[in-house]
Amino acid sequence: MQEQALVTATYSRRMRLRLDDGRDTDARIKGKRQKPVCGDRVTAEPISGESDWLITGILERRNALTRPNRRGEAETLAANIDLLCVVAAPRPRPDWFIVDRYLSAAELMGVEALVLLNKEDLLAENGKFGPEIEQAADDYRRVGYDFLVASAETGAGIEALAAALVDKTSILVGQSGVGKSSLINRLLERDEQRTATLSDKHREGRHTTVNSVMLDLPGGGAVIDSPGVRDYAPSITADTRVADGFPEIRERAPGCRFADCRHLQEPGCAVKAAVEDGSISERRYESYRRLVRLTADLAARRSP
Repeated sequence: MQEQALVTATYSRRMRLRLDDGRDTDARIKGKRQKPVCGDRVTAEPISGESDWLITGILERRNALTRPNRRGEAETLAANIDLLCVVAAPRPRPDWFIVDRYLSAAELMGVEALVLLNKEDLLAENGKFGPEIEQAADDYRRVGYDFLVASAETGAGIEALAAALVDKTSILVGQSGVGKSSLINRLLERDEQRTATLSDKHREGRHTTVNSVMLDLPGGGAVIDSPGVRDYAPSITADTRVADGFPEIRERAPGCRFADCRHLQEPGCAVKAAVEDGSISERRYESYRRLVRLTADLAARRSP
């Protein structure tokens, strides 16, 4: 007899399910074409003589966090998200272009997003962010994103983060080594997720979350811990859609002379005018330009 269930953890071809009656069980996937991810609602049935269940189908997704694979095709990382929390830190040095791409993914998915600066304790030496982080915080707040500051080490800012996540299905994303798993341990008030220090050689983060896992939060809701990345881009069907992922560009696009303006070289572009007068951040605009180029390259890779 088939039942519906929620995917709460992924281990390659194996899954962890939560059945609608609250029971948790291990499961396998029927066939090779199905690729359930954390957050998916699926149909499943018990396997006779085994403790495992068999996943037989994936129910329609409300949304999906994606990235392109090596062939430029969309690969789904998580599904049915309410809030995307992009984590950065003073160390490893923030890559704000990666942050922008995650925020773009949230816009294209139609979900809430915020930026969290972890490791606030590393800023205590001079008592301030420094010009680069200050500028980034200002850029995001001007667009309308919350920019929170916290420390998994000291617990500072954890209450504000918990309040933002309550009663939502959220996912923490970002570069390797920014402390996503440590933040989740703080939120859960226990050491649930394995963590690792930064690589001494390159000061880059080591990957510690091999598989995505969904964890229930004490105050309500759930959070997905996802593997850290050294690069990320959303899977976008055409470069003309990239502007939809940048609210400040999307907002000004109707003022352009041409309806199909790509906001690159076209005359009478309201977006470029806003960059020139400072209404749009130059760095955010450069982020948009880079994503347009990348999306065009990936589209060409998909072409026969």
